[in-house]
Amino acid sequence: MAIWEWVLEAYARPGVPEACLTLQDHHGQNTSYLLWAVHAEVKDAGLLARAAAATRAWDQTALTPLREVRRALKAPLPPVDDKARLAFREEVKGLELTSERLLMETLDAMAHRGGGAHALEALEAASAAWGKPAPADALAALAAALG
Repeated sequence: MAIWEWVLEAYARPGVPEACLTLQDHHGQNTSYLLWAVHAEVKDAGLLARAAAATRAWDQTALTPLREVRRALKAPLPPVDDKARLAFREEVKGLELTSERLLMETLDAMAHRGGGAHALEALEAASAAWGKPAPADALAALAAALG
């Protein structure tokens, strides 16, 4: 299954969105990178380091600025019309999702699926390669939600 379809299917599972947001907002992790590692079953430290570097560059250039704009547009901004603001926010949200998809497809091209790591093992290795690892319970929550 292609990575984006797998991610959409995975994200629809109970607990996955919440676990991803916790890892992202409270522990500084990039959930696209983590989900890619699970999908590809990656535990190779060198590959994870290269993928983390690519992810950081993409985050800085595209993903983080788009996310910040989307979040900023959540609150009313008088005198901008609310309906127009919310419509624009949805367009930015679409670009943010496109940015995440492009990142995941780029990472997916870096490695073939089937590295042998189980979900929790891949998450732990990816989180460690990211820098400051997320707490074990937060990673375990995502692994459990992914099944």
